[in-house]
Amino acid sequence: MAEDAPSGEAVGELRFVKLNEKATLPTRAHDNDAGLDLYAAESARLAPGARVSVGTGLAVQIPDGVGGLVLPRSGMALKHGVTLVNSPGLIDPGYRGEVRVLLLNADRTQEFQISPGDRIAQLLLVPVVHASPHQADALDESTRGEGGFGSTGF
Repeated sequence: MAEDAPSGEAVGELRFVKLNEKATLPTRAHDNDAGLDLYAAESARLAPGARVSVGTGLAVQIPDGVGGLVLPRSGMALKHGVTLVNSPGLIDPGYRGEVRVLLLNADRTQEFQISPGDRIAQLLLVPVVHASPHQADALDESTRGEGGFGSTGF
């Protein structure tokens, strides 16, 4: 990936290898969509409250200096109560195994079926900043201070 490419512009190819004949290369529904749709390469059944790992049948080469975030699809969450257990999932640049998606059926009554070719998640590439952990005696003051969960209202 080019370091000097303007934000949001395509900066090269993202290499995938099909590990399964049912694998589908990721796509964008619209040219300017941020995420790439990931597709199931296998069937799965999610009982109410169940979670399952669904394979995409793909390995990906995430570029150095980038992280691949696996995110839920809003339509699946709204219409079926299906989301990701570990949202977001993270694919590191050195990982070369199959991209798998950990789905959770949060619906309490309805089963959800996955078939090969179904869109199940999105892949978003994000730049990564590497910082070295350093133990300090104190942190700089801020206007927020220690205000955490709910400290600014609902």
